[in-house]
Amino acid sequence: MEACVFSSRVDISEPNPIAAAESEAKHRGVALGKLNDSNPTRHGLAPASIPEVYSADPRGQRYAREALATFLDGRGNGCCEADDLYVLSSTSQAYSWLIKLLCDAGDAVLAPKPGYPLIESIARLECVDMIEYQQRFDGSWYIDVAELRETLEGEDGGRIRALVLINPNNPTGSYVKASEREAIVQLCREHDVAIIADEVFYDYDLEPFGGNARLAGERGALTFALDGFSKMLAAPHAKVGWIQVSGPAGDVAEAKRRLDVIADDYLPMSEVIARQVPSMLRLAPEQTSHVRERVRGNLKTLHAMLDADPNGLVSVLRAEGGWNVLLRVPGVLDENALVLAMIERHGVSGQPGYFFDMTSNGYLAISLLPESKDFRRNVRIVLDTVNELID
Repeated sequence: MEACVFSSRVDISEPNPIAAAESEAKHRGVALGKLNDSNPTRHGLAPASIPEVYSADPRGQRYAREALATFLDGRGNGCCEADDLYVLSSTSQAYSWLIKLLCDAGDAVLAPKPGYPLIESIARLECVDMIEYQQRFDGSWYIDVAELRETLEGEDGGRIRALVLINPNNPTGSYVKASEREAIVQLCREHDVAIIADEVFYDYDLEPFGGNARLAGERGALTFALDGFSKMLAAPHAKVGWIQVSGPAGDVAEAKRRLDVIADDYLPMSEVIARQVPSMLRLAPEQTSHVRERVRGNLKTLHAMLDADPNGLVSVLRAEGGWNVLLRVPGVLDENALVLAMIERHGVSGQPGYFFDMTSNGYLAISLLPESKDFRRNVRIVLDTVNELID
């Protein structure tokens, strides 16, 4: 097996003699003065309300990464160290960095369908193709590993540089099963393909199967695990995300060497934001527990309301984890017609299954986050609208 292939877009040529000498001095702990130091924070010019601190570490402020590594280590993300982490503004930005790292224009990444359209959009912005692989439903969702193998060994296999795993997926809510993980890691190792594991919803388990685990810390193949505060704290305005790098030692070292170049070009996360990381980590367990209680309670309510509906026209697909679930409505109803009827009759909109590239008609996504009375109202609207359209 050869080492993973990286993008040629990242310039890792040898530094010029001055840069090399500066790097050597830094390695020896020597702080060099600089004639061209134009950082205002070192010249008494920063606003009094903003700390006069600036980190030149492209991976993110060391104290923030150390606090984050301690937190992740405690919840079982493999053996996580500060140097395994890159802190940045969001998981969306993380996708962009990793596609730059791994792909040249015209290369491709594999991503799941049904799925969220964000990955395809980001890949397109990077001039990279997204090739879909199917999750299939047979009482529960599963990844068609045989299809993955066929794709990797097919005509497009030579340009596939990464496989995206959403653990658990949005909107299907399915975790990567242990047997799937073993087979996928083996495939990626055989074909020199990196794994990008998006695990932002991992802690919100609903009706999971046993044996699920994070991909963060996976050693069998080069793996980039993504997570962030916007889902962990249920605070979309808390735009802090991170990448945890793991895998075979040689691949990890080369990935970090190149990812450092990308991170350096974008500069470290804002110091003002980074200083909040330790306090946000302290909030995480309680806040995650609070949200988990809400979504589990609403799922229980959903099951009860569907069971009590005399017409029995709406069901819910097994939801293993996450914040959203998929409702199954009669396939004779056009999804657009259903949503438009809800808008016209009840002033409520929604996302039909085709938004997520479901392979057939008759699906509607519903969030488990609303307060109980609002959630009951939303479910009631779906049931009433379906029953009205069928009558």
